[in-house]
Amino acid sequence: MSKETLPAYGGQAVIEGVMMRGARAVAIAMRSPDGEIVTHTEPLTGIYISKLRKVPFLRGLLLLWDALGLGMRALTISANLQSGEDEQLEGFPLFLTLVTSLAFAIALFFLLPATAGHFFERTLEVSPWVGNLFEGLVRLAILIGYIWAIGLTKDIRRVFGYHGAEHKTINAFEARTELTPEQVAKYSVEHPRCGTAFLLNLVVLSILVFTMIGPIDSLWLRLGVRVLLIPALAGLAYEYLRWTANHLDSPLVRWMIKPNLALQRLTTREPDKEMLEVGITAFKTMRKLEEEFAEG
Repeated sequence: MSKETLPAYGGQAVIEGVMMRGARAVAIAMRSPDGEIVTHTEPLTGIYISKLRKVPFLRGLLLLWDALGLGMRALTISANLQSGEDEQLEGFPLFLTLVTSLAFAIALFFLLPATAGHFFERTLEVSPWVGNLFEGLVRLAILIGYIWAIGLTKDIRRVFGYHGAEHKTINAFEARTELTPEQVAKYSVEHPRCGTAFLLNLVVLSILVFTMIGPIDSLWLRLGVRVLLIPALAGLAYEYLRWTANHLDSPLVRWMIKPNLALQRLTTREPDKEMLEVGITAFKTMRKLEEEFAEG
């Protein structure tokens, strides 16, 4: 198989584990409290196999929403393994959790900076364009500061280690290297399709777009415009991420994604051998299911 036809696999770190997602199946590998690697698998349905997932701009929103649900359930499964409980987050409780999480993220990363920009304009009597730029810089600072702050906790540092294991495993696969801990360890903890890169793309695009919008006198109108434009910005950020990931042979593109890779240094850690074993197990389990579905 040529490099161009390699599947674009993705994943996510969970509590003491890694989730790997393919086109047809998802696999979660977790290190249990007794040291054993436990796996959970399920087929992908709905949005992941619908025609809508191929519609540019719309696909980013649909897959992002579904990935949030999938990621939340994966985190719940991994947390239950560590605690010994067996209570799955699904249905209305999952929907409510997602909505609450999104509301918090929108308030923190969009409404708070917009409010700060509004009062910055009024207090210092600066141009609305300067206020919009200030808003964007506040948004960027909050993103970086938030990631840095949560990375200080011991539990999150371990999650970031598994995040590094996920990236190393996918990088090794895309380089056609044998997936053993010794070989996978040689690869980078950074990856161009990372969700961290998506967040940075979203923030940078918001700075450009909101700055160009110009004056909005009413604070409430300003906040409303910010919220209404989030879906469009998310769609643009996703398409930009896909485009850069598909053109890494270009020196210009490799230069363009340097900030994305740099930010990932805050959300990844060098994994130990046990973390790599978990990441590799998740990936191989997912690949096996993908092949079984393809044959069936």
